[in-house]
Amino acid sequence: MNDDLKDTVRRHRRLSGLSQAQLAKLAGVGKTVIFDIEHGKESIQFDTLKKVLAALNIKFNLHSPVLDRDGEKSGHRQSPSSP
Repeated sequence: MNDDLKDTVRRHRRLSGLSQAQLAKLAGVGKTVIFDIEHGKESIQFDTLKKVLAALNIKFNLHSPVLDRDGEKSGHRQSPSSP
């Protein structure tokens, strides 16, 4: 898992004053999930990660140069996606 992501989750959790167990309960996931994310485990399911990010009010955008080029050809741009 990307170091930026694990560090972002840990920092947001701490700044929010939440323990790992509290965040897990808020996100509706097991407390080991939070530990695993913060320690860079690479086998976290995407849906689970989205729950944790949503609980912390963290949004991310997906960017695709391929879709950008396709949007330019067809006259409109693709809007970014987020969980």
